Amino acid sequence: MALQFPEIDPIIFSIGPLSVRWYGLMYLIGFAFAMWWANKESEKPNSGWTKEQVSDLLFYGMLGVILGGRIGYVLFYNFNKFLADPITLFKVWEGGMSFHGGALGVITAIFVFAWRTNKSPLSVGDFVVPMVPVGLLAGRIGNFINGELWGRQTDVPWAIIFPTGGDVPRHPSQLYEAFFEGLVLFLILVWYRKQPRPAGSIAGLFLLGYGSFRFAIEYFREPDAHIGLYAGVISQGQILSLPMIIGGLGLMIWAHRREAVRAA
Repeated sequence: MALQFPEIDPIIFSIGPLSVRWYGLMYLIGFAFAMWWANKESEKPNSGWTKEQVSDLLFYGMLGVILGGRIGYVLFYNFNKFLADPITLFKVWEGGMSFHGGALGVITAIFVFAWRTNKSPLSVGDFVVPMVPVGLLAGRIGNFINGELWGRQTDVPWAIIFPTGGDVPRHPSQLYEAFFEGLVLFLILVWYRKQPRPAGSIAGLFLLGYGSFRFAIEYFREPDAHIGLYAGVISQGQILSLPMIIGGLGLMIWAHRREAVRAA
């Protein structure tokens, strides 16, 4: 027994040659939430942020997501194709975005913005990361609607037969990621940022949390067909998540130790 994939048209509506897709709408939802959240936080007393700085930060962040996501996908998941045809980097209509590439793009944007505004990269990172999980939640729902990035074959009661996944029941791993990397991680960050904590620790918790959730859920997600599993054990997504786990944990430990030294 398995659930049939719901028949959802990936195109919401079309006006002439222009088509509005659910996946694109999900990106807009993520950016709209980030704009709302950042402006709300900047209005708090002694926030240290102006509307102009928020606007600039969001612009840098969007560039980081789009450029980093695309470049990361090509280099991490289609490097051989890139070597054979470097122009594939610009063929965005063929699809393909990498969260890990997008994360590197955003980190780069944070450092550039911090340098240009004389802010601490740690404080900018802490300001940015609570906005990210909602975008991840929306993006994974977009993946589900597109019927892509489905999970491994399974016999769990909630397994789904995806049109592009063969006639076998699979884990709806997109929804697992939306729940854990999106909703759960957002709630954890919101709770933690209300606690006494040193600068940089929220950013560290995000890296640790996302990397851990992604690493675990990769066991339910079908590996990329052209890559498979390395040594039959670990996926590309897990390899890319390991530096996030290590880096996030290290950043949290360093931030707390630095705070303890200052308080001594």
